[in-house]
Amino acid sequence: MPATTRCSRRRSNSRPSSSASSPTDPGPPQVSTVDRSAARARVDAAYARLTEVERGWTRVVHDPATYTRDVPYAALAGLRDRHGVVPVAEPALPGWPEGTGYWLVLRHADVDRVLKDPATFSSSLGGTQMRDPRTEDDLAYVRRMMLNMDPPEHSRLRRLLAKSFTPKAIGALEAQIQGHVTGILDQALDSTPTSRQGACDFAKDVSADLPLLTLADVMGVPAPDRWLMFDWANRVIGWQDPDYRVSAAFDPSGATELGRAAYALRPSPGADGLMPDPRTREGMPDLYAYAHALGTLRREQPGEDVMSILMSQRDDAGGSVSVAEFENLFWLFAVAGNETTRNGMPGGLLGLLGSPQAQEALRARPDGIPNAVEEMLRWWTPVMTFRRTATCEVELSGVTLQRGDKVVVSFAAANRDPEVFADPDVFDIERANARRHLAFGAGPHVCLGAFLARSMMTTMFTQLLGRTTWLEAAGEPVWLQSNFQRGVKRLPITWRM
Repeated sequence: MPATTRCSRRRSNSRPSSSASSPTDPGPPQVSTVDRSAARARVDAAYARLTEVERGWTRVVHDPATYTRDVPYAALAGLRDRHGVVPVAEPALPGWPEGTGYWLVLRHADVDRVLKDPATFSSSLGGTQMRDPRTEDDLAYVRRMMLNMDPPEHSRLRRLLAKSFTPKAIGALEAQIQGHVTGILDQALDSTPTSRQGACDFAKDVSADLPLLTLADVMGVPAPDRWLMFDWANRVIGWQDPDYRVSAAFDPSGATELGRAAYALRPSPGADGLMPDPRTREGMPDLYAYAHALGTLRREQPGEDVMSILMSQRDDAGGSVSVAEFENLFWLFAVAGNETTRNGMPGGLLGLLGSPQAQEALRARPDGIPNAVEEMLRWWTPVMTFRRTATCEVELSGVTLQRGDKVVVSFAAANRDPEVFADPDVFDIERANARRHLAFGAGPHVCLGAFLARSMMTTMFTQLLGRTTWLEAAGEPVWLQSNFQRGVKRLPITWRM
């Protein structure tokens, strides 16, 4: 059922801004004014009313270690069927501090509703990650990123960025994607030229490189520096995983001058061997130094890449993107833009490996690949959760939420909601409504790079299936330890040409 709200219908901006408020209109309260103990008490009281089975399901769903074995779809389905919106306790776990707890939104209609109502469900009040920022300074830091903004600040940057993806720029990117896929598959499939069969690690040898190359094209990052982006993405997205909470090996000798300067600022691991918290500016000084230098360079010496176009754009007030804003947009593309495709491609391939008839059908009718990609995104769901914070009292699926409550939407549960998708656990490349998935979100924060992800995945599977006669698993995949990203670290496959 739709949400009901007692919010006044005012804009939900919460970031400091010269135009955000006036002495008589202070705007919605900052998260620091929210009584966190009261928010926790509300979760604890509701959590105590769950059955022991339901509490067990929430523990499994919350624990990042669960996802090294697979997504707990049975637990998600049980909670979705019984509650729709369910309280989840947030105990201390390895690498995860104790939190206030949160309300997990599981049904497709409710997730869609939350994402489309930023006035009631804010991205800025508490950020968009399930784990709370550690300090008020950390919260202020993440609020500078477009991902963690509400209208109107978000709207301004979104419009500038959207205008930068001109038809000419998009056409160039699509041509570059074709070339990148060809080159990657040449290396992966032709490594044994005397044989008509072979093996590779699809996650490491194929899917990791394509988004790096494509996003380097978008941002004007020289090819020798792209593995810096791989390291940054691992450190941010994989912070829950022991393998990724270290810095990747990178030889700076082949990098550009910008890359070498950034590498020199890379923080050192702590006594535990792990890198600093990447959700603080102090945790990513190398990324920000690189972004600052690149933004300055693109303003002074623009190229034909999207970021150069962005730096020349003007907003409605005649202003332009500042270098500081560019730094945070760079973070968004280098990290968030990389991971959906990097994990969506091996996830989609797993669907095909488990469905031999789907492989045969798509080789016979490659015009079905675009719809198959939508089904891959629905069935796999690379990004499993995102967080909002309630700005006021609101009812959602019979649950009354209060201002300051942490609200976490589950894309993994929504994309397998039987109210929307028949036989939702089945991988069906002919699913008529596959595109109703929420893998790219919805509302004002719907993924701006969705067309790039679709283009990369469609091009990859068109060429991969066209250049092989068979693909099969050559071992067990290795999953990322994360309750945020459904990541694939290893996917060994064999192929025949």
